[in-house]
Amino acid sequence: MQNIPGLAALALLVTVTASTGAGAAGGRLDAAQASRFAELALDCVDQEYPNLIHHVIRGDDDVGPPRELTPAFYGCFDWHSSVHGHWLLVRLTRLFPEADFADRAREKLAANLTEPNLLAEAAYMAPEERDGFERPYGLAWLLQLIAELDQWDDPQAERWRDWLRPVEAIAVRRMEQWIPKLHYPIRVGEHDQTAFAFGLALDYARQVDRQALAEIIERAGSDFYAGDRDCPLDYEPSGHDFLSPCLAEADFMRRLMPSAEFARWLDGFLPGIGDGDWLPVAVVTDRADGKLSHIDGLNLSRAWMLEGIAAGLPRDDPRREPLAAAAARHAEAGLEGVSDEHYAGGHWLASFAVYLTSRRGVDE
Repeated sequence: MQNIPGLAALALLVTVTASTGAGAAGGRLDAAQASRFAELALDCVDQEYPNLIHHVIRGDDDVGPPRELTPAFYGCFDWHSSVHGHWLLVRLTRLFPEADFADRAREKLAANLTEPNLLAEAAYMAPEERDGFERPYGLAWLLQLIAELDQWDDPQAERWRDWLRPVEAIAVRRMEQWIPKLHYPIRVGEHDQTAFAFGLALDYARQVDRQALAEIIERAGSDFYAGDRDCPLDYEPSGHDFLSPCLAEADFMRRLMPSAEFARWLDGFLPGIGDGDWLPVAVVTDRADGKLSHIDGLNLSRAWMLEGIAAGLPRDDPRREPLAAAAARHAEAGLEGVSDEHYAGGHWLASFAVYLTSRRGVDE
């Protein structure tokens, strides 16, 4: 079993970086830890079974195994986990190009991110009957993969990024058409949540200069969330959550506001920060259960959202300290679950661990 060592030290780093605003990716995540995370993705990006397919069948000809339906993103149990498994390999290879896993990561990426495979992915996504395919969670992670490649000054990465343009165009169009039709935000703790997807998609749009998409997301954020008050954090988590509705909203809104304005908004939205045991670590009861193991992901995503919220506040804001302390507790708890012991979590939790420990969305 690949457990991640040095949790207490990592938790301390979480506290320091969240409270000071300092810390680069390499300072938080060393090559040994990166290698442990990379191994989990290397083991699953070409593991076809078991597989959960969310598949709209339009006729008999649409029946096929995952490797034929979506030949780039067929591993890691489901499409979106495969996408962010590829994101993990791209990010870690970009950050640690000389690491022992880097050559194998490139081989896996090169085998899956071929031009024919990605054209087939686009052909699969294109029919109007599949307008809702992986919307918004999987599409947001796809855009994050593209943003990561866009930042990587590497000839091979530039080819992959170019070959992803057909699926990128579909994903962007789907988001641009869908978001303006939403009359309400989606405030759940799983894949359909809008705040989390908006954050990933907005970071992508700003990275690649997709101004129209950025404006749509910013407008929706203002319409949906600017007036929110007293988010019921005590109601969280629900039993299958891997995202916090309250923290994800705050982590998204800090992307839209200057720090002083965000601080005022947070006064009304989460007034209880720092009061007693204001955010207990979520309890995982069965890591072999695909839904109950979501709670490890919740602890990891809470940790990075808490860091993001802290980073959005003025440097002298007294809430930064309790946010940092809560982030440290959640990081330590969540990282305990990142292992290959159970495929229920092993196929996806490393991506959340890398997002947290490399400070994606905060430093970049």
